[in-house]
This record gives sequence, structure tokens and C-alpha cells, in this order.
Amino acid sequence: MIPHVVDLGKASDAKTSRRLADIPDCVVEGDPHQDIWVHSTSPDGKLTVGVWTSTPGKWHAFAGKDEYCYIVSGRCALIHEDGTRQEFTAGGSFFIPDGFKGFWEVLETTTKHFVIRDTKSQ
Repeated sequence: MIPHVVDLGKASDAKTSRRLADIPDCVVEGDPHQDIWVHSTSPDGKLTVGVWTSTPGKWHAFAGKDEYCYIVSGRCALIHEDGTRQEFTAGGSFFIPDGFKGFWEVLETTTKHFVIRDTKSQ
């Protein structure tokens, strides 16, 4: 079967929801809730493409992956462990390399498109 182009603007049936406070030692501030719609996963499971929405809060950034993000709506910040803060709003895009140590902070409910490459088993 020949793959089709993935349109992140269309709804996906593969929605999961999570409350980050349910993950031990993750949340620093607030009670962020997230919805994630996976639109595509590579055959080897190492590349995932989708849409993510989070309510406000601050948490430790996850490791073991490279991530490209495009902010569709809202306002968020990435804060490096050295204190460097970068804020992003609708239309902003950025890349978080594996090894980044710091925090995600959602200041206003944020929706992003993402491409994640799992690096844990490489």
C-alpha cells in the first residue's frame, strides 16, 4: 500500500488523554491535562506525528526523543535548566533535541502539531 499525505488539520480517531500529575515527579506547577491525537506512526514505531493540546501548567521536559513543534494556538515556554526561557505563540515553531533538560510551561491552553523521533533505543 502506498502511504498518503497526513493532514494534521483533520480529526483523528486515535485520541488519548492524560493528567500529568498522575506521572510521579513530573509536574512543578498547576494541574495540566493533555489530549493527544496520533495521526501517523512509522512502521518501526520510532516516528510519531500528531496534534497535542495542554491546559496551563509547568512540568519537567521528557527525555529520550527529538521533537519538532509548530504552535497552532496558545502560549507556551521552554525553560532550559540554566534559566534560558523561550516563549512561543501561534505560528511559532521550534525543535527540542534529545538531551534537553528543563521545563515545558503552558501559559495559555496550547495546541501544537508535533513530529517526535524516539531516540531511547538507538
